[in-house]
Amino acid sequence: MWYFDSTIILLIPAMIFAVYAQSRVRSAYGKYADIGNQRGITGAQAARMILDNNGLRDVKIEMVNGTLSDHYDPRKRIMRLSPRVYNEPSIASVSIAAHESGHAIQHAEFYLPLKLRNTIVPVVNFASMLSWPLMIIGIVIANGGNYVRGNFIMDLGILFFASVVLFHAITLPVEFNASSRAIKQIEALGIVYQEETSGARKVLSAAAMTYVAALATAVVNLLRLLMIRERN
Repeated sequence: MWYFDSTIILLIPAMIFAVYAQSRVRSAYGKYADIGNQRGITGAQAARMILDNNGLRDVKIEMVNGTLSDHYDPRKRIMRLSPRVYNEPSIASVSIAAHESGHAIQHAEFYLPLKLRNTIVPVVNFASMLSWPLMIIGIVIANGGNYVRGNFIMDLGILFFASVVLFHAITLPVEFNASSRAIKQIEALGIVYQEETSGARKVLSAAAMTYVAALATAVVNLLRLLMIRERN
């Protein structure tokens, strides 16, 4: 068992990075959620302005419970914003709402990485649940003497987890592009003044770091699976 668990040490740098990324998000959001934008525009109003300006008047905006639970649902064409983002006229609120509006614009423009990510989500969800159980089953079978079958099952687990890494790799350009669109929109529509743009960039940059951390963690876990496979 220790032979198997020893690869966990590889996760330490990725876990530290993930904690750092989350702390940056909390810090940036906490700071700029308490700083009102000079135009007094709420997140919901900012989203509506951006959507309407891009011909997306049919996209609805709803409030959803939670903190930083904001997301765009491409299936129902609904943007869901957390209470503070929806109601408060802060720099953080309009930044996050603009980011989700960026996803809506991507969807409308058939942005390829977003389309690809949405397509593979069901497969990735299924694969992520089975990857580690398959590895464990494969190890047990191989250690029981059936190396061919055990190795095949382990290879299948690795293949499944590789789809998770692919998902996170595709997510990066999707999120960075949505943030880039967000900054352009809030500047073009005058949602924030020029001196407030740096705050918006900090909020979106911190959020983007969490996706980098997620990819790093996934890559490290894939390396762990490959090492376990090689040793068995």
